[in-house]
Amino acid sequence: MAGALLATAGCAGGGGPATGSSAPASSSSRPSSAPADGPSTGSTSAGPLPEGPLTGRTVVIDPGHNPTNRDHTREINTQVDIGTGRKECDTTGTATDSGYAEARFTLDVSRRLRTLLEEQGAKVVLTQDGDRPFGPCVDERARIGNKERADAVVSVHADGSAAGNRGFHVILPAAVSGGGADTAKIVAPSRELGERIAGNFVHVTGSAPSNYIGDGTGLDTRDDLGGLNLSTVPKVFIECGNMRDPEDAALLTSEGWRRKAALGIAGGIGSYLKR
Repeated sequence: MAGALLATAGCAGGGGPATGSSAPASSSSRPSSAPADGPSTGSTSAGPLPEGPLTGRTVVIDPGHNPTNRDHTREINTQVDIGTGRKECDTTGTATDSGYAEARFTLDVSRRLRTLLEEQGAKVVLTQDGDRPFGPCVDERARIGNKERADAVVSVHADGSAAGNRGFHVILPAAVSGGGADTAKIVAPSRELGERIAGNFVHVTGSAPSNYIGDGTGLDTRDDLGGLNLSTVPKVFIECGNMRDPEDAALLTSEGWRRKAALGIAGGIGSYLKR
């Protein structure tokens, strides 16, 4: 996730621009009522929510990148404060060799995830819903979760590592203090959130933890991501697979597997919130 528009590894790039065909629209997707430039507080669901085990809980889902970031390279290259330094506002994300963009994948899974959580009564806010020209920047993504006082925030991604590198991993916030960052209060609950998501993801999708990050645990701790550093509420990232590996790419481009991915993440979030 670090680096310029097309980083050499990670979901920030690594294998080509995030162009290409869009993912099929999720059956749970619906047009956002947000204005074209996107609200600063994120896209919220419309209409009353059913009563359920997550009633009264707020979950922010952060679909990584944005399908039209590629058209706004100047804006997304603008440096923003991430607490431990400065970094690009956002990146284009990666893509499969066939051109299926990470940003399309993340929106599809995030919309499915929203529907699953809403069915359990949760209030769900998306940091973007394809309703803004680029971004939001990584610092704004953190602020959206903070402003909502979210009980949990999950940033959905897919990695762009080398072929042969397979599996998912969940990124946890490191203990960071400096600048505008202080993660002391969220490190422990974020780890619990991440562990529950990882366990459910394995169970529902059948995917194995990453064979190249996390020493087989499916967990990785980082201090260089503004979305984590600047969060004041429990937050994790999930890299659902490696788009640059043919076997993982076959999963990520499968609508049926994306449905399972959303179910796995939702199960982990629900387990964490109902603990």
